[in-house]
Amino acid sequence: MGEAHAVTANTENETARIQDLRVEVGGRALVDGVSLRLAPGRITALIGASGSGKTTTGRALLHEYPPGATVTGEVRVPDALVGYVPQDPATVLNPARPVAALLQDIARTQVRHLPRRARRPAVRERVLRALARARIPDGDTLLHRYPHQLSGGQQQRMVLAQALLTGAGTLVADEPTTGQDALTKQQIARQLAAVARQGIAVLLLSHDLEVVRSLADEVHVLCAGRIVESGPPEQLWRSPRHSWTRALLTRTEPAEPAEPAGIAAPPRDTVLQVRGLTARHGTSPVLHVPELRLPPGCSAVMGRSGSGKTTLARCLAGLHRTYDGQVLLDGAVLPRSLRDRTREQLAAVQYVFQDARAAFDAHRPVLDQVARSAIRLRHRPRPQATADAERTLRSLGLAGDLVRRTPAELSGGELQRAALARALLARPRVLICDEITSGLDTVTRRSLLTHLDGLLRADPDLSLVLITHGRDTAALATDLAVLDAGRLVEQGPADRLRTAPRHALTAALLQTAPDPRSLPDGPVPHR
Repeated sequence: MGEAHAVTANTENETARIQDLRVEVGGRALVDGVSLRLAPGRITALIGASGSGKTTTGRALLHEYPPGATVTGEVRVPDALVGYVPQDPATVLNPARPVAALLQDIARTQVRHLPRRARRPAVRERVLRALARARIPDGDTLLHRYPHQLSGGQQQRMVLAQALLTGAGTLVADEPTTGQDALTKQQIARQLAAVARQGIAVLLLSHDLEVVRSLADEVHVLCAGRIVESGPPEQLWRSPRHSWTRALLTRTEPAEPAEPAGIAAPPRDTVLQVRGLTARHGTSPVLHVPELRLPPGCSAVMGRSGSGKTTLARCLAGLHRTYDGQVLLDGAVLPRSLRDRTREQLAAVQYVFQDARAAFDAHRPVLDQVARSAIRLRHRPRPQATADAERTLRSLGLAGDLVRRTPAELSGGELQRAALARALLARPRVLICDEITSGLDTVTRRSLLTHLDGLLRADPDLSLVLITHGRDTAALATDLAVLDAGRLVEQGPADRLRTAPRHALTAALLQTAPDPRSLPDGPVPHR
């Protein structure tokens, strides 16, 4: 696994420690000299750009390192288990089994001391209690679904329930609010605060600066594998000393729209249209959208986790075919299934997945996979396609040797930008982006939003569809649609929905997030 490093049990004050940790792969230091102390009942946060070493540091507490890594330094953990909530929850959920199976397997190991007839109800009680602690509404219903039938946010909370079920004494939460709507984000933040109050040490790895500022007792800023600044959040936000800290904490602002906010855009033609769409998982209806029109420019689809946003996006892209109704591109009906669409239709509607890692072949270089989009969909010769791919990747901040590595050697944020580059190589008419900014730090997110705005300015006919929970990302949109429990509850010009929302959920999603620790315990009402 590594060289000259120690991983030891530590019972002194039940405190987990990382001391002078260095993780090197192929001569490149992923983490260099990191030291942390994780005390029971306290939340310690690591913030930094994608690829700065946050996840590598967090996984060190589980004694897990990248293949071929040379590791030095010391990791000391209490005797209790370390729970881990990964950024990509699908990686720990078995796609062939309902989500209940994993939780039940864990719970069964905890009730073996009980009489046989008492074990089944005890397992069920433990699982339902873990779901309640993870603030999962309708948890009993969701247990019977497979991972692909859950939204990214629901998957994330299922994995949090798993970590809580194990009875971990230390919890590593890797981007736990990524891909969550504002209300669910508050619930997750409340839960992490509650976990800490139970005496659990929490290491929070996050780009979500609102959550970090409201929850963390101590914040460490990572830059290129090194901690460049540490302190309580109020101190860092008030007077950051390091230039990278100042850049990271600068509020994310989308690029200035082509028209000033509040001025209605002139009527535009519809690029993508939905008519009478009712989508199902198996035989159960999960989404009903009678009518939705997506014009050129930027549209955002918002809603709580599990509200149907990703299902709608997958229907548009031909990835979810069990629906009634029609999806039309420039007035022509699109086949329901991706397999029945022509090469031109495939190129015209491109999808960038929330879980970028699962969308890449783990064994091929990223550059080759991005270039293949131009080869397959635009018939570009390989040399020209590779040059196009390198140019597009460079514009998104990925260049040099980095793009010639396999997906496992890139961070989640880097892979998200590579996935966007791959979609852009198809020269799409409609670009659907499913939470592509949610796992990015503020600096990279600001750069990506500026890039997307540049695409819209360069191509007035492009329809950019943002599936998002983020107010800053949705600020790029000139049109908004809001889903709640599988139904379209409001749509219209973005300036109207921001200033005069007609539905309570619209107002809640677009308001400034309150301090999670100031909110009462219990779930936020779900309308």
